[in-house]
Amino acid sequence: MTVIGVRAFQQAGNNAARVATTNRQHQQFINHLAGYAQTLQINYGVRASITLGQAVLESDWGTSKLASQYHNLFGVKADAQQVGKELSTQEYRHGQWVTVTAKFRTYSSDYASMREHAELLQNGTSWNAQQYQGVIHAATYQDAARALQSSGYATDPTYARKLIKIIQQYRLYRYDQQNTSSSSR
Repeated sequence: MTVIGVRAFQQAGNNAARVATTNRQHQQFINHLAGYAQTLQINYGVRASITLGQAVLESDWGTSKLASQYHNLFGVKADAQQVGKELSTQEYRHGQWVTVTAKFRTYSSDYASMREHAELLQNGTSWNAQQYQGVIHAATYQDAARALQSSGYATDPTYARKLIKIIQQYRLYRYDQQNTSSSSR
């Protein structure tokens, strides 16, 4: 084997180790949240797959500053009366991505963030109590993801597609409780 061949072989081994570590970290993140996501589905009607998928997407597997320092897994913004932290974020406005500063909610734990997220989706916003009812009453996780996007949860025009891809790639639909609307694979 040539020196180049040895280096390529070593690099391939290092890449495989990194992938295995990343996969293990991703599964640990899912395991950390899955049981509580299922409990929230029973109590609030938000599919566990949606909760888990949004936590992955919004927090970059719990590694974003907002998630790792402030336990905000869902990018929930704070209003003037709520405790929060101002941070820069990317939003899609008028056909382009822009950086804005926004005030985001802070939480004492990931579980507090998850509970408030479920309450938001079940109860809607202060200006529209029905805002997320399409998410709650969706027949499939795909419909729930599309309802999140159409109800204005995120500004990203591809939000539903990204969320569905995460749910499918990591088989998050397997965490959905069957006593609510049946999940679709």
